[in-house]
Amino acid sequence: MSEGQKFQLGTVGALSLSVISSVSIVICNKALISSLGFTFATTLTSWHLLVTFCSLHVALWMKLFEHKPFDPRAVMGFGVLNGISIGLLNLSLGFNSVGFYQMTKLAIIPCTILLETLFFRKKFSRNIQLSLVILLVGVGIATVTDLQLNVLGSVLSLLAVLTTCVAQIMTNTIQKKFKVSSTQLLYQSCPYQALTLFIIGPFLDGLLTNKNVFAFKYTPYVLFFIVLSCLISVSVNFSTFLVIGKTSPVTYQVLGHLKTCLVLAFGYVLLHDPFSWRNILGILIAVIGMVLYSYCCSLESQQKASETSSQLPQVVKEGETDPLINAEKGTGDGVAKAPAWNSNKDLHA
Repeated sequence: MSEGQKFQLGTVGALSLSVISSVSIVICNKALISSLGFTFATTLTSWHLLVTFCSLHVALWMKLFEHKPFDPRAVMGFGVLNGISIGLLNLSLGFNSVGFYQMTKLAIIPCTILLETLFFRKKFSRNIQLSLVILLVGVGIATVTDLQLNVLGSVLSLLAVLTTCVAQIMTNTIQKKFKVSSTQLLYQSCPYQALTLFIIGPFLDGLLTNKNVFAFKYTPYVLFFIVLSCLISVSVNFSTFLVIGKTSPVTYQVLGHLKTCLVLAFGYVLLHDPFSWRNILGILIAVIGMVLYSYCCSLESQQKASETSSQLPQVVKEGETDPLINAEKGTGDGVAKAPAWNSNKDLHA
């Protein structure tokens, strides 16, 4: 199996793991919040990250991946920013209507594209832009209902979108800049994310629910679902970093909207949530947008690969026709040395 095929297989595996784990944790948390009354989402997220860090520490002890320290200021800044973005998203949901919160989530993709275009000179073809517009329209039809605006909620939503976009772009750029894997980055940033949310979580949850997380009655059923949610979150957090590292922040957001459509469908099938023709129409349009986006990305990747491969013979030919270059490289005998590739292997991810 070639390196390209291995990369594609790893990407498909990461996307599948992200979808399955995310849909599972949404269903688990919905039972925990709606049925059992445990509404402390931010504090629960801090426990998720703490369990994720402990799981990765065990994996490190078992030598399943290698610890690779890098710029501590970048790790701390990234971890704190991630924690703040989660808190702001929860606040945005608390101070806005559900419809406006869904609009906030839809705004993440255009904002990410804008930031990557301005600061990283990244170009998005018209076909990809069109597929993203179709996707966002479909998700909007399926999820956005009422739009009630207020100043505080709008400011919180704007800050949530900006911090989420920057955090996800940093997830991708840090892995490439410092040559660390998704697991290594998650392991080092988890303590800062967990600490940030553990400090602000009880305050935010108290502000949004008027309840105290430490005064809640923890029955065996509640504890069971909390433990289950924390265990699933290990896969969610790992797959999030893995997907963004292997693809891009925009692709991760597209995947997130696929999860939204699946959650709506599962909610109707398993939990008998209300479902209308508007939901069905929106999901169908969103799926068309996702298929177009996947097709366009695959087509552009193949074009880039063919362009790269067409340039390789020319480079090899030029190297062979210059005996001075061959002599300097110590290949005068006509035997080419194989390059020593240094790959960062980690958890076979």
